[in-house]
Amino acid sequence: MPKKFDNNKVTIIGCGHVGMTAAFALAHSKIVNELVLFGRDLKRLKGEALDLDHSLSFLHSMRIKPSANYMDVKESDIVIITAGAAQKPGETRLDLAAKNIKIIEQIIPQVVRYAPDAIIIIVANPVDVLTYHAIKLTHLPKGRIFGSGTLLDTTRFRFHLSKFLQINPKSIHAYILGEHGDSSFPVLSSATVASQPLNLFPNFSHQKALEAYEKTRQAAYQIIASKGYTQYGIAAVIAYLVKTIFSDSKEVLPVSVPLRNYLDISDVALSVPCIVGRNGVEQILTPKLDWQEKKLLEKSAQKLKAYL
Repeated sequence: MPKKFDNNKVTIIGCGHVGMTAAFALAHSKIVNELVLFGRDLKRLKGEALDLDHSLSFLHSMRIKPSANYMDVKESDIVIITAGAAQKPGETRLDLAAKNIKIIEQIIPQVVRYAPDAIIIIVANPVDVLTYHAIKLTHLPKGRIFGSGTLLDTTRFRFHLSKFLQINPKSIHAYILGEHGDSSFPVLSSATVASQPLNLFPNFSHQKALEAYEKTRQAAYQIIASKGYTQYGIAAVIAYLVKTIFSDSKEVLPVSVPLRNYLDISDVALSVPCIVGRNGVEQILTPKLDWQEKKLLEKSAQKLKAYL
């Protein structure tokens, strides 16, 4: 049975740059009725909530509650976890593993205690490691915890492809799979535009496609080097995932899930195409990969296992 949402209540745990930008994006989504901003600095959160309240006359009426008490997470339909040490210039996402695993170990049991029916979306990095670890801490049904994974990478990749293909990125069906990090890879063998193989599309160039992927892989490093953090792209991803769940749109998205006997890969969380709906991840799909892409997926798995 699909999960019933009575409140359309969302809790964001970790209200830094990403969390608050996501909160503002959710205010634009017109689908959230109650939003809890959860963190340790209640004084700052009260200011954030008041500032956000003042925008709602132009957006969507919703209740906003700042909180440092897990009791307020109760009856959340979706809990988004962005809390954790942020990536700094020169760091990889995997460099954050040890610090952020400890934070996840503190958060997840409390979320499950007060909101046992919630869908939990892990956004903090390294998202694949934290997603796998979070699932190990619970006995929730399959699909109720997943990570934002390579959905942002995929969006970036389609954007860069669109520049040289001269077509709207929404019309490009090409995925970035594997780790949300340096061992991610583009799936070009089965990429399409209007059911036409991407490599047969006018203006396509394999070299330009690889350059688009490299721009995608370097995007976070470039943004962090320029301004210190990323926020807008991932906030849009969070709002899109929430809308996908609440509307039960059954959309195929590349998100991070634990794999078992998936193309001979087990005991690790990676991004692969999944059907996302009211129950979270409702089905894991197996894309058609060529030999090299399968090897790249295996490489991602082996790299992440070193941190599990």
